[in-house]
Amino acid sequence: MKVKTILVSQPEPKVENSPYFELEQKYKVKIDFRPFIHVEDVAAKEIRHQKIDLNNFTAIILTSKNSVDHFFRVADEMRYKVPETLKYFCQSEAVAYYLQKYVVYRKRKIYVGQKEFADLTPLIKKYKDEKFLLPASDQLNSDIPTTLDGLKVNWVSGTFYRTVMSDLSDLADVKYDVLAFFSPTGIKSLFKNFPDFSQDNTRIAVFGVTTQKEALDNNLRVDIMAPSPEAPSMTMALEKYIQKVNK
Repeated sequence: MKVKTILVSQPEPKVENSPYFELEQKYKVKIDFRPFIHVEDVAAKEIRHQKIDLNNFTAIILTSKNSVDHFFRVADEMRYKVPETLKYFCQSEAVAYYLQKYVVYRKRKIYVGQKEFADLTPLIKKYKDEKFLLPASDQLNSDIPTTLDGLKVNWVSGTFYRTVMSDLSDLADVKYDVLAFFSPTGIKSLFKNFPDFSQDNTRIAVFGVTTQKEALDNNLRVDIMAPSPEAPSMTMALEKYIQKVNK
């Protein structure tokens, strides 16, 4: 069956040259964007209840743009003046680049991983005497604490924000040829909103093995998988599939 409509379970890209828009124009498909999950603040008062004092840390581990935003939000709420000596360990270049929203890059000590959290381990190990804070969501990947414990460094995790399932009730009668998911929570949100969801001819696209596992655990058929050597991004995986079925 041909693909004419796609729902991407993320916010609409803010850049004009997004690969999604190029895909839409090139193959004459309609692509809608709707976040299946959203992030909510954890108040500074609640973080204090977690016994976290920002003054106690000499280094921050940042795994996502959300962790950057919420660390600086909490710092502001706590009236904590972020010292220039603070070290930043960023999981990827994208996270490090985003940090410029809050700090003057060239004046800070910033250490950058390649992409996966494991890529940061040599850098963290090199500075093992630091006191690390990991501002995270309530759904922290279990591999991260395991990795940090294995390094035997002084670290503390704090829940600075929560991942919450969005209300999708207005989509009840809307059908799409493809649903694209990027996290296990996105799949959970689908079934929370629509417990009787039946896949039928809907194609499911997933990004990452944990998202794939959640889909399969919910008896969904995964038709489009990313990343792969041939399709390292979701848009490339979608294009590959559209080329195949829209002949």
